[in-house]
Parts: sequence; structure tokens; C-alpha cells
Amino acid sequence: MIFTFAQKVVADNHDQNIVDKAKEINKKVKEKQAAQKNNINNETGSVVIEEEPLPLNDPFAGDASTASDIVTASTPTSSAVKLRSYKLVGSFSAQDNSFITLVDDNGEFMTIELFEEVLSGVKLVDVDIKRAVFEKDGDSKYIIMNFKNQIREANEY
Repeated sequence: MIFTFAQKVVADNHDQNIVDKAKEINKKVKEKQAAQKNNINNETGSVVIEEEPLPLNDPFAGDASTASDIVTASTPTSSAVKLRSYKLVGSFSAQDNSFITLVDDNGEFMTIELFEEVLSGVKLVDVDIKRAVFEKDGDSKYIIMNFKNQIREANEY
């Protein structure tokens, strides 16, 4: 029993020495790297410039007022205005079905299947590689959205 206890004390002491040596080596390496960096800066005459922090918002995302343009000859309907808060980011066509992916101002994605309603009374009726076409119920008018997020209303597409 005494022998086991003595082995434990020696093992703990040995582990502590290894940890201390590792800390010393790490400290020396950091000091050497800092010295090399200072030497390089002194020899090249360059000044270390701190990087600016990244902005909290995405400068390419825009905001709700610039999400899309409505191009119509008449005043846009409320359905077109509501659809304006979405951006068309993808279209997928398969043999049996077609889908589009929209993203809203909060960055949330929504995938919609052909003939599914996006908003109340507005359903997806056609998809191609350039645009998505929505039909307004009871109005026989179409809302056409392209990948530039331009939205226009038309009587036919």
C-alpha cells in the first residue's frame, strides 16, 4: 500500500513537470514569433494596421425599401406589394414538378411548389430559368418576378 502511494506521488510530480516544461516552451515560441514579426516590420518599414471589424448588417442585402422594384403601368396591388418583401433566389424544374425558393427580409428561406399559394390568393403557376409567375385569385392577373427582383403585373405571361 505504501509503495502504490509513493508511485502515485512520483507520477503526479512527473506530470506536473511536463506541464511546466510545455508552458515554458510555448512562452518561448510566442516570444520568438513576436520578435520575428517585429524584425520583419522594422526591415520592411511596414506599419501594422489593425483590421476593421465587419459590419453587423450585410451591405449587399439591402433593406425592405430596396428589396425589389415594382414595374407596372398602374398602381401596384396589395398582393404585389406583399410579394415585394421576398426575393427570388432559385428555381428548380424536374420532369414532374417545379419549385422556387424565396427569401424574405429576415433571411428565412421558403420553398414553394408549383400551384402552391405564396400569400393568401397568390399562387405560383409557372417557373422557368428567368422568372416565376404568380396568379392572383379572382382577378385573372399575373405577377411576374425575375431574378433581379423586379416585379410586374400583367394580364398574360
